[in-house]
Amino acid sequence: MRPSSPPSPSPSSPSPSSPSPSSPSYRVWAVPGLPEVRRGDDLAGLIAAAEPGLADGDVVIVTSKIVSKAEGRVVTAEDREAAIDAETVRVVARRGTLRIVQNRQGLVMAAAGVDASNTPPGTVLLLPEDPDASARAIRDGLRDALGVDVGVVVTDTFGRPWRSGLTDVAIGAAGVRVLDDLRGGTDAYGNPLVATVVASADELAAAGDLVKGKAAGLPVAVVRGLPHLVGDAADGARALVRDAESDMFRLGTSEAVREAVTLRRTVREFTDAPVDPGAVRRAVAAALTAPAPHHTTPWRFVLLESAESRLRLLDAMRDAWVADLRADGLGEEAIARRVRRGDVLRRAPYLVVPCLVTDGAHTYGDARRDAAEREMFVVAAGAGVQNFLVALAGEGLGSAWVSSTMFCREVVREVLGLPGAWDPMGAVAVGRAAGVPRERGEREVGAFVEVR
Repeated sequence: MRPSSPPSPSPSSPSPSSPSPSSPSYRVWAVPGLPEVRRGDDLAGLIAAAEPGLADGDVVIVTSKIVSKAEGRVVTAEDREAAIDAETVRVVARRGTLRIVQNRQGLVMAAAGVDASNTPPGTVLLLPEDPDASARAIRDGLRDALGVDVGVVVTDTFGRPWRSGLTDVAIGAAGVRVLDDLRGGTDAYGNPLVATVVASADELAAAGDLVKGKAAGLPVAVVRGLPHLVGDAADGARALVRDAESDMFRLGTSEAVREAVTLRRTVREFTDAPVDPGAVRRAVAAALTAPAPHHTTPWRFVLLESAESRLRLLDAMRDAWVADLRADGLGEEAIARRVRRGDVLRRAPYLVVPCLVTDGAHTYGDARRDAAEREMFVVAAGAGVQNFLVALAGEGLGSAWVSSTMFCREVVREVLGLPGAWDPMGAVAVGRAAGVPRERGEREVGAFVEVR
């Protein structure tokens, strides 16, 4: 703990461990003397009274708990889980009773930030409604009270993927450069910096946490010596939160599987964006994990990656379909309508023809048993295709599984040069969806379940 103003080394007799005046350095200290914060308290006034020596360029680090208390975010909650439910927008991962969720402030964290510590029994603390607005209010209040231009960072404690332990991070900020973008510069060896964006606000939060502690009753710290990070920055801490498009680790394992299954939708309109062949091959690898009879591998996937191969197949299939429709007695207008409805395969930038191969099937010499044996392989083919479609959804690709190749297998085998034992099991259109698919209607699970 330090006195109300930071100690200064004597310029005439610096200690051997003191940095030279030209060495980059900063100081951080906890602010003592703050009273227990209650609803309606003026946080800026309390901080100004406890630390009147604040100077331009300082950064004030404020624990979110006292912000929540001042803003009345203490609620009665005998059931903490119900409070977590109310603050949760999306479950990211779940293991036992522990939930990692995205809360209403957009933060991904354990228990939505709902905290039962440092609050009376039977109550819980919720995070500030708008932490960036809270930081702006404290900054403005300190300017009014002390006439100083400081930055303010509101912090909370987070766990982090791949790392043990907790640390404080910024959940609200004002007057602070929350992200320090170094791209376009060079390192000490002259190498260009192409991906270096430093989370300055999180670094400030962690520095403050080193002196505030978790149980010392010191909820505010000051960082001095980094004025280049202080100013009228437009962005608050919200800028630190990755959006869904750039977040490669948005879900836990089981949640990712469930979401991929849910995202698996039939897409009928595609953009012209090219499809990454590597993504398709990764989806094929997922397909190969499906169950199959007798330890066989009854799947083959024909990838039509060139426009020429796709058009050659689709033209031949269309001709065969038109011939079938004419044989059924349909007129040319009706035939044209049906052909247009089947053009989803033409609108896709990539086609895959999954095939069933029954190598390893048992022959019983009994029609009933032989038919059941083939059905087992057909079911396995369906399981493989389902894995394939779900994996494509996980890669951000849309798909449509169309049965058309099953009606002209000989044509498909001839055009693609496939062995006679390969049975085409439809065709899968693959590409980036041109729009958001319509919401899938809810289905009552009980209507599809019988319990015996």
